[in-house]
Amino acid sequence: MAETALPGTGARRPAGSRWLACREPRPTAFADLYCFAHAGGSAGEFVRWSDELPGVQVRGVKMPGRAPREHEPPFVRMTDIVEALLEEVEFGPGPFAFFGHSLGGLVAHELTRALRDTGRPQPRRLFVSSVQPPPVTARRPVHRLPAPELVTELERRWGPLPSLVHEDEGLRDLVLGYFRADMEIAETYGFVPGTPLDIPLTAFVGAEEDGELSGWRALTTGEFAQHTVPGGHFHFRNPGARQELLRLVHRAMTADR
Repeated sequence: MAETALPGTGARRPAGSRWLACREPRPTAFADLYCFAHAGGSAGEFVRWSDELPGVQVRGVKMPGRAPREHEPPFVRMTDIVEALLEEVEFGPGPFAFFGHSLGGLVAHELTRALRDTGRPQPRRLFVSSVQPPPVTARRPVHRLPAPELVTELERRWGPLPSLVHEDEGLRDLVLGYFRADMEIAETYGFVPGTPLDIPLTAFVGAEEDGELSGWRALTTGEFAQHTVPGGHFHFRNPGARQELLRLVHRAMTADR
């Protein structure tokens, strides 16, 4: 990845770093793993994975509209996200892979297609987690619901929000703003069928979920694998499930070297 100098220091940082977060540089890493968050999620949840992925540089993708980019308007359309990432972030130049959970899986897939279609390097592998393959089955649109109804729907789908969100109206409105933007992306996403990818694709699903991810098989001519890991939709928040998930991720990335 191209680098730019930090003013007044001899340190270097990756170009596009306002988009990318990492715990610490790993110049000897054999590959980068770019992680795309779920609706309402943030890059910080993924950069901690570096402790469990030896030899891998983990980079969380920081979206506009939330800390530390809360002063920027959030994206509400998939095409806008992909175009901005293509313009502002240089992926590579060494080997890399994408990991996307839930909404992040759709973003990672669309970005991979765009990289291929513009003649740029593609990830060595695409990991998707707890997201049905496109075209996504339509659900009742919720991003414009009043706050109490939106909270009820979010908790029905994904479990309780932190108690502080219920107790602090200002925090609640801030968190719901993240969700509204991300849910609008998901609810307006129009998949355009095209040539399947030609890279390996690995899909993960929580054992307690109802999701069936085998349809991802049709979206690549490369190797396909599906794994069930312990837990529900946010399986990676459980230490044991995360350990199993990252063991499988590391094994696949090592095999792709």
